[in-house]
Amino acid sequence: MPILHWLTRDADLRAAAGVPFRLLTEEPGLSFAAQGSGGSDGLLVQGDNLEALKALLPFYAGRVKCIYIDPPYNTRSAFEHYDDNLEHAQWLGMIVPRLMLLREFLSEDGSIWVSIDDNEGHYLKVVMDEVFGRRRFLASISWQARSSVSSDAIISNSHNAIHVYVSDPDAWKRTRNRVPRSERQAKQYNNPDDDPR
Repeated sequence: MPILHWLTRDADLRAAAGVPFRLLTEEPGLSFAAQGSGGSDGLLVQGDNLEALKALLPFYAGRVKCIYIDPPYNTRSAFEHYDDNLEHAQWLGMIVPRLMLLREFLSEDGSIWVSIDDNEGHYLKVVMDEVFGRRRFLASISWQARSSVSSDAIISNSHNAIHVYVSDPDAWKRTRNRVPRSERQAKQYNNPDDDPR
């Protein structure tokens, strides 16, 4: 299987294991119960996301059915809350330990969906093949991110991608949540031999 090599690769692959465990502390004034709305099983965690993942891992390892992340696309821009202009090896060094920790959260029938664009998308796919395993790759889904034309670009891309990986393809296939066909959609298909599939 092809793998990516970059200057800090070995250290980045060990980084997830080296993240110290931090104790989560509740802020009673910010809790859902304090708002008078009753209890909730949800959490809002503020802090470094690598440390937050490590802190949550003992509670949720192997229990999460669906993970969606929208990491920095590395578009060479600066935003108010983060720098989206990392050198390529730095971006890989940021994403790899997080993916390694997220892998530990997935249940047997769990899936991870990662949104990305063409700046790092192909590299992300190769890294995810290594972290999750190529046989666990389900699909790269293209979605229309914009409908307007960008006049400042050489080619105006209008799509982004979501890379989807599953813990166990067979378990995921058995438990996935199928959306029933509408009557209009059903009319587009014919089944002359009444095959139940």
